[in-house]
Amino acid sequence: CTMLAVEAAGREVTTIEGIAQGTELHPMQAAFRECHGLQCGYCTPGFLMTLVPFLEENPQPDEAAIRDVLSGNICRCTGYQNIVEAVKLVAQSKA
Repeated sequence: CTMLAVEAAGREVTTIEGIAQGTELHPMQAAFRECHGLQCGYCTPGFLMTLVPFLEENPQPDEAAIRDVLSGNICRCTGYQNIVEAVKLVAQSKA
C-alpha cells in the first residue's frame, strides 16, 4: 500500500475487486491477461491500482512515463516489459 489506513478516513476506497464492472474485467485487467503481465500474482493488484488512475490522468503516455509510474511498485519477477505492453494496449484502445 502507498498510504496508511488513517489517511483513507472519510475517503472513497476502491480495491482491486472494485475496478471491474460486473462480470467483465476492467480493460487494464484484460490487457494484463492478453499481454502476459500476470506473473507471480502477488504484485498484480498493486500494479493495476497504480495504472488505472495513471491512465485516467495520462491517456496517451509514452514508455518513459509508464516506466516511471511503475517504479513505485517492485516485484521480484522483474518482467515489467509485458506490463508496459499492457498499458500501451489500453492506451491505444482509447485513442
